[in-house]
Amino acid sequence: MSILTVANLSKSYGKIQALKNVSLTVPEGSVFGILGPNGSGKTTLLASIMDIVKPTSGSYQLFDETPTEKQRSRIGTLLETPNFYHYLSGVKNLEIAAAVKQHGRSDIEDVLKKVDLTARKNSRFSTYSLGMKQRLAIASCLLGNPGVLVFDEPTNGLDPVGIAEIRALMKRLHSEGKTIIMASHLLDEVEKVCTHVAILRKGELIASGDVNEILSNEDMVELDAADPEKLRKVMEQMPGMTRVVRESGRTLVFFPVGAANLESVNSHCFTHGVVLNHLILKKKSLEARFFELTNN
Repeated sequence: MSILTVANLSKSYGKIQALKNVSLTVPEGSVFGILGPNGSGKTTLLASIMDIVKPTSGSYQLFDETPTEKQRSRIGTLLETPNFYHYLSGVKNLEIAAAVKQHGRSDIEDVLKKVDLTARKNSRFSTYSLGMKQRLAIASCLLGNPGVLVFDEPTNGLDPVGIAEIRALMKRLHSEGKTIIMASHLLDEVEKVCTHVAILRKGELIASGDVNEILSNEDMVELDAADPEKLRKVMEQMPGMTRVVRESGRTLVFFPVGAANLESVNSHCFTHGVVLNHLILKKKSLEARFFELTNN
């Protein structure tokens, strides 16, 4: 089952076209990252799905069906800054959120445990760190145990500790079977957390699919030796390689996806009189692939 299917979705604000015929599919059980810089249409896409804004054209389905409010009630969303009462405790704020969502209070303790706030549940919201406030917002999304979670920039404004906490929480929720759809402008975040990614640029979909397929269209081996020039010449003779470059003090050798073999590289070099002092297999970074895609 597909959690979300978007078909030729467009949204215009006067002369500004925020989305341009975007089509994508979010598989069940995935962590689907919608990646792009500010102004690329990420928030507009999520807001359209949750019926906050009306698309100009195109369509979408939730759970392989025409969207209804009943279906949206199965989705926990965090699209804006959470509106909690600063003078109330975390647990009291969740009780209010549960009442607004017409959920019972039975799972409040459970969601507090999931976001690691049990020890601070009776502390005032005003005493929480930014990371704790964001985790409480995610706890609110978890009320009613939705199978799908939608987040817009979940680590925005957090310090490195807060970012690490939210990323770890995302991974735990995914391991519990949740499907997560998240917008982010952070390349590193998508690479570390997501299983699938869609890249937007100025409202246009540039690429969409499995993270490993989108991130790299070739294997990259990073290696070095005492004589870099001899190493380069030797590696240019290795069968199967596509190119050799020298970058940032290292020699990079590229192969078709799945064709790189470190044992073969090491053996080839040794046979030709080169002893390696550095040899690792590296996936092309999301940043490099992202700029390749968006510059075309």
